[in-house]
Amino acid sequence: MPSLRAVKAFVAAARYQNFTRAAEALCVTQAAISRQVRELESYLGTPLFRRAGRSVELTTAGSIFFDAAQLSFINIAQAAGRIRQDHRTSARRSLTLCCSPAFSAQWMSHRLPDFFSTHPDIDLNLVTTQNFLSLEPGADPDIFVTKMSRVRDGYRSLPLFHDVIYPVCTPAFLEAHLEAGTIEGLRDGLLLNLSPYGRSQVAEHVDWGVWLAIHNLDIEDRPYDRPHYFNANDYNLLIQMVLSGQGVALGWDHLVGPLVEQGRLVRPVEQEVVLEETRHYLAYREDKADDEALIRFRDWFLTQANP
Repeated sequence: MPSLRAVKAFVAAARYQNFTRAAEALCVTQAAISRQVRELESYLGTPLFRRAGRSVELTTAGSIFFDAAQLSFINIAQAAGRIRQDHRTSARRSLTLCCSPAFSAQWMSHRLPDFFSTHPDIDLNLVTTQNFLSLEPGADPDIFVTKMSRVRDGYRSLPLFHDVIYPVCTPAFLEAHLEAGTIEGLRDGLLLNLSPYGRSQVAEHVDWGVWLAIHNLDIEDRPYDRPHYFNANDYNLLIQMVLSGQGVALGWDHLVGPLVEQGRLVRPVEQEVVLEETRHYLAYREDKADDEALIRFRDWFLTQANP
């Protein structure tokens, strides 16, 4: 193993691309940084930096070593944080929750004030991803909210709700596009579509083509001179576009239901799709099944999800 002190100096120099700034960050002299980097380069047998004026750039070997070294330091810091959290005497508790970006923004955000007001001694760390099976090393959430019934070994899953999917738009948009009040008019109008890209780990994907087909309409029958058909794999973007009157999108009830209740969005047609064969799940670590903070969050969440 190379000297950890030398590795630390190298990581700082690579991050700032400047030996002087690295020295200031580590509270040492520039000469010390240079000496540690030379020691590491001698150990590895190859240059790690190219000098470019007052700054430095990583060589190919330097980039490879920087990626590994920085990730190792992150893993060490995260492990130390978890150990300190588990053994400190403070009454505060912490939980890490992992869910999709859409669930975080559309479901969690407006419910969190209630959780924090009733559980002021619990801190939450929220991690969002669409790729639940390939989280970065060191990421071990206490709780997942996902459509997968078994997200990974060592977790116990509790079934939640089915997906209920229906079109949504603003009241003003519907007033200006009365044709959207029929399912045929929807098919031929301004559609904002959730694309499948980056969603390979979702059990099923419902876009406008699928939703219309369930109601016996073919999206390919849209007129030649139809309005635009916008695709994006960012559901939060689509909802913001809907709220700004740019078209009609499919709304997942657990995400857009509050907006419909508030009158900010409306359902232009009564048709909907209910995916009765699939559910959302809350999965929590089996080794923390008796953890008080986890139990309190789980019970609060289940009450919110199944009122």
